[in-house]
Amino acid sequence: MEPASRTPGVLGHHVLLCSSLLLNALLVAHHFLSALPAPSELLGAASNGGGSLSWSLQAARDAESVAATGCSGHGRVFLDGIVGEDGRPGCECNTCFQGADCSVRTADCTVDADSGDPMFLEPYWMRHAEASAVVFSGWHRMSYRATDGRFQSVELERIIKQLHRAVGNAVADDKHIVFGTGSAQLISALVYALSPDSNSGSSAGVVATAPYYPAYKTSTVLFDSRENHWEGSTATWANASGNSTMNEDIIEFVTSPNNPDAQLRRPVVGGASAIVDHAYYWPHFTHIPAPDDEDVMIFTASKLSGHASSRFGWALIRDEKVAQRVNDYIQQNTMGASRDTQLRMLGVIKAIVANLHGKDDIFAFGQDVMTAKWRKLNAVVSRSRRISLQKIPPQYCTYLGKIREPSPAYAWVKCEREEDGDCSDMLLKAKIITRPGDWCGASSRYTRISLLKSQDDFDLLLQRVTELVDAEEDTTAGSNSI
Repeated sequence: MEPASRTPGVLGHHVLLCSSLLLNALLVAHHFLSALPAPSELLGAASNGGGSLSWSLQAARDAESVAATGCSGHGRVFLDGIVGEDGRPGCECNTCFQGADCSVRTADCTVDADSGDPMFLEPYWMRHAEASAVVFSGWHRMSYRATDGRFQSVELERIIKQLHRAVGNAVADDKHIVFGTGSAQLISALVYALSPDSNSGSSAGVVATAPYYPAYKTSTVLFDSRENHWEGSTATWANASGNSTMNEDIIEFVTSPNNPDAQLRRPVVGGASAIVDHAYYWPHFTHIPAPDDEDVMIFTASKLSGHASSRFGWALIRDEKVAQRVNDYIQQNTMGASRDTQLRMLGVIKAIVANLHGKDDIFAFGQDVMTAKWRKLNAVVSRSRRISLQKIPPQYCTYLGKIREPSPAYAWVKCEREEDGDCSDMLLKAKIITRPGDWCGASSRYTRISLLKSQDDFDLLLQRVTELVDAEEDTTAGSNSI
């Protein structure tokens, strides 16, 4: 019975020992935790006082420093540019300009009118530097996922749908929205989503009406999937459109306004799954007759705001299952669009929405620039019997509330002389690089000239076209004198 008599003492000793250990642990934890600065103290370490900038100050100075470098108006300095001997990035010159400050015009230069690089909008954003600037911390959205565990910004989805309502170019509120790394990724994702299941044993034919955007063909051929294949022009299938069952496994790309000829288009293959590419369905490129309400529509930031380098596009999709298949493709391919890009585009589109119908409306600015280019090019080409341009009549635009002049992204050029069977080659000899018509499924007698690039590019283009037409007139005058 003696051990029982010592039990209270042993228990008391154990209680005191445990209490002592716990107290010491709490004291040690308190010491280390109290030594760590709070997040607000970390962020405010370089602050000069309440409300002033701290960690973002140097980044802002660097950004404004490079932006303020003029490069003679013929180039730009970028934060990620090649660093020179002075430790600073140097000027990157526009095509056909060179020198440390881009002040030297390259003699006898060939103009690149092939690319759809939307640099015509750069001056707009330079005038609205504050509204479009985006600053974010080094720890912004480090996770793979964003709000609610998703790969997409909920706020960016909201502002995109608000933009469509305000512009009136698409019914978006009843659609699922899927972000992609530019429209290029969405093209492949949608072909995958609309193709038969791999276990079905069938393959969808992908078609488009010529002239068409070449990427529809090249991306389909590149991936060489069992579920789909490039079928070519819609001509054969459109003739059989009365038999919708025959066309169930057809995916039709419809570009509206069309790239390259700027025509508004509708699907022509009955029973097919249509992917309507509305990259250019904005008021700076075309009139907006009504909001479109197709089952699948693609848009891209590159042609909306000019931010091609951000690689951001979105699809509006009616059917939930199709949207989910597109999402599955995007997540397997890139785990969504870059979260950094999404933040930048949120700021850009907010700035666009804030200025709609005002003096700083991007669509009014863009239309003025593109209309002026079209008028000047038309005035020169109208003197020629060797080349001609597509005809685009003035049309009423619901967004602008008036009849607007044409302002296409591209000139669709036809070579009229029999000997100019390769129009692109003929213009190349005149020092103009264009996109051949046969790349677009059309005759090589046609070629595409881009009007989207910088004013420097357009000025040189206009000079080269003028030289071509002047030489034609001189030849005609010489023949008549003989």
